[in-house]
Amino acid sequence: MKGGEKNKQVIHQLLLLSALLFSGLEASALSYDYTASVECLENPHKPQYGGGVIINSELNEGLEGWSAFGDAKMEHKISATNNFVVAHSRFQPFDSVSQTLHLENDKLYTFSAWIQVSEGKTSVRAVFKTKSGYKHAGSVVAKANCWSMLKGGVTVDESGPADLYFESNNTSVDIWVDSISLQPFTQEEWKSHQDESVNKMRKRKVRIQAVDTFGKPVANATVSVSQKRLGFPFGCAVNQNILGNTAYQNWFSSRFTVTTFENEMKWASIESTRGIEDYSIPDAMLKFTKSHGIGVRGHNVLWEDPQYLPRWVDSLSTNDLKNAVTKRIYSIMRRYRGQVIGWDVVNENLHFSFFESKLGARASELFYAVAQMIDPTHTMFMNEFNTVEESRDSKATPSKYLEKLRSIKSSRSNTNLGIGLESHFGSGAPNLPYMRSAIDTLAATGLPIWLTEVDVQSGGDQAKYLEQILREGHSHPKVNGIVMWSAWSPQGCYRMCLTDNNFRNLATGDVVDKLLHEWGGRVEGKTDVNGFFEVSLFHGDYEVNLTPSTGLPSSSSFKLASTDGEPHQTTLLVRNS
Repeated sequence: MKGGEKNKQVIHQLLLLSALLFSGLEASALSYDYTASVECLENPHKPQYGGGVIINSELNEGLEGWSAFGDAKMEHKISATNNFVVAHSRFQPFDSVSQTLHLENDKLYTFSAWIQVSEGKTSVRAVFKTKSGYKHAGSVVAKANCWSMLKGGVTVDESGPADLYFESNNTSVDIWVDSISLQPFTQEEWKSHQDESVNKMRKRKVRIQAVDTFGKPVANATVSVSQKRLGFPFGCAVNQNILGNTAYQNWFSSRFTVTTFENEMKWASIESTRGIEDYSIPDAMLKFTKSHGIGVRGHNVLWEDPQYLPRWVDSLSTNDLKNAVTKRIYSIMRRYRGQVIGWDVVNENLHFSFFESKLGARASELFYAVAQMIDPTHTMFMNEFNTVEESRDSKATPSKYLEKLRSIKSSRSNTNLGIGLESHFGSGAPNLPYMRSAIDTLAATGLPIWLTEVDVQSGGDQAKYLEQILREGHSHPKVNGIVMWSAWSPQGCYRMCLTDNNFRNLATGDVVDKLLHEWGGRVEGKTDVNGFFEVSLFHGDYEVNLTPSTGLPSSSSFKLASTDGEPHQTTLLVRNS
């Protein structure tokens, strides 16, 4: 970058800093933009947040603030509707355009840009080169002749300069870039986004009135409201160890409203020997969950990873495999339809492709069509890892996930699809801006989204990171439910336990109880002069008890669900003693 451009960048950032310092509360009130586009458009949208800290975000000032990266040639172009920058003559994946920025390690950065390529379609990634390494902010499958939105996010390990650039393994294409945005948020601002979303999407105002037998308001009565069941589906995986284990059953059933059987519904568990099916264990587990009102996700009908299939499957001929798969789908789904709340039809079909390699590229599409026919009333999920937890995994990016969804949806019978995000996080700090932006992108489909297998690799900050991830998922307005992957086993859990072998909470279990208390619990107060007590409560089932200073106590129950924002009102009658 030339000296004049560097000076302009410094001035720009100083002005931005001054604006933030002097705007006081307005700066901390900057809302998060959850919008994203999954369509390839004729014209790009305006940059989010006005471009944030990006210089010349709409390329209206020529190439000011931008420079060539690697050996690429850079060119400014003007169309009938917008200005943009083109990186051409590319010989290596990182040959593109770049802007140098100053990033801070205590900030969370949300990123977006609109990308086009000169021909065909190919993945384009946004990367920040920092002193401590390369940070991948996100990627998109870009196409020729239309603009695609790349939305992502990044945090850095240490403050300092960072070079933003774009890369693609396909060096034969030119990369076009427009409407770039990088918006920093403080930790406090990020939390305020969560709080704002929770108050809007997960809570509702409640007005309780106490009146006497003549309909007159009763003031100064004590009102106690207790949540009996959380409305937001929140749960944990479970396995056959819960059968006959009273301590495990009590700990589990007192906390969770949804679950997934860790292995017991999988094909390898049901039919380890060809032609001999044994459903006794999942039947018994379903009996337990039903008795406690716990919903069960059907996991999974088929798994594309061959190491988790019955051993006899691999040696089948194409025709025998097709028949075996069809029998498997019909067998489990007919048995449990109406008893589960949704199905993971094909597990991890972005990373693995056993069935598609044997039965053709349209295999997943056909499996979902059969599943939808058998159980048309429930949602048929994809279920994949690394879509929200790892920005470097090119196989499972939101853009790749969407491509697979479109392929499955191309069958007209596949109309009731859902997005399952496993969410197996590593031991390092989670990239929350990337997680949020990935969900934003997938949410643009309008399909239901669940975090299906949440856990964090063992490490010193495991509980801290679990809390961050659960809060991020729960607060996102388009996440419909969360299941953790922490089924208990005396030999140890998959990656993350919530209790010890005596069902005493570990630090991770304490996080769960802390959040459950925060999302429910009990509130108490007094009625005002008009007999009203008002409070904002999380969606769920509640019991309310009223104790007047004179007269008999009374009680009632109510269910609080999402509506258009109108307060829920409950009236309690106070009878004379």
